[in-house]
Amino acid sequence: MSVLEAEGVWKAFADRRRTRARVVLKDVTLRVEENEFVCILGPSGCGKTTLLNLLAGFDRPMEGHVRYRGEEVTGPSSQRAMVFQEFSLLPWMNVLGNVEFAISKDIRDPDARREKAMHYLRMVGLEAFADQMPASLSGGMKQRVAIARTLAMEPDVLLMDEPFSSLDEQTKSHLDNELKRIWNMDRKTVVFITHSIDEAMLMATRIIMLSASPGRISREWVLDPSEERDPLSDRFIKLKKEILSELSLCSCTSTGPKIITVEDLIS
Repeated sequence: MSVLEAEGVWKAFADRRRTRARVVLKDVTLRVEENEFVCILGPSGCGKTTLLNLLAGFDRPMEGHVRYRGEEVTGPSSQRAMVFQEFSLLPWMNVLGNVEFAISKDIRDPDARREKAMHYLRMVGLEAFADQMPASLSGGMKQRVAIARTLAMEPDVLLMDEPFSSLDEQTKSHLDNELKRIWNMDRKTVVFITHSIDEAMLMATRIIMLSASPGRISREWVLDPSEERDPLSDRFIKLKKEILSELSLCSCTSTGPKIITVEDLIS
């Protein structure tokens, strides 16, 4: 049984007058298995974030099914935790408090809660900043706190929507490597949205390409998690060219957004 499954999923959004709707995802079927690190690539506007929101339970498909371990997804769950592009920290709490906030209320002992929060701060290399307020942190540090907070929820699946896209290249590269290191420690199931082929090639065990809007799965690549990820190796240069070619093909063959009437949408 797959951990996450989207089966024949269609998603459309109505306009303000609710007379027409734009189809964002068209007949998407995707299965995510235990311990996979799945990266989803595709042209801008192809529905990557929409698909992630459906997997998280923030939205429902127009047609098709989204399932978590065989059960229909009807809403958000702490077992499917999201890391957003924005840092979304609580500004009135220090770093430690932000991470403790995510820990289950079943753990009532203050010392136990603190030790658990510190465990995840150590994992992201921020134990020395436990008493700092979010306003004093850099963007990269804020996102590491957000990741520590999400990990402290101990979710089954980690959903990540371009979490490092707003950061400079050096910080982004560092956090990509940190996330890969953390994944290697516990092999949590991850679905990661990115625009960066290099980022996907560094971290993924499987890369999924969505076509231009309306998004459909056009191709996928499987990578060995134990494989050396050298971006200058012949193997990875060839793979990058292949992915770039598919991305270019997806963009060039776009027929534009698919518009339907709301009557079609609800029929």
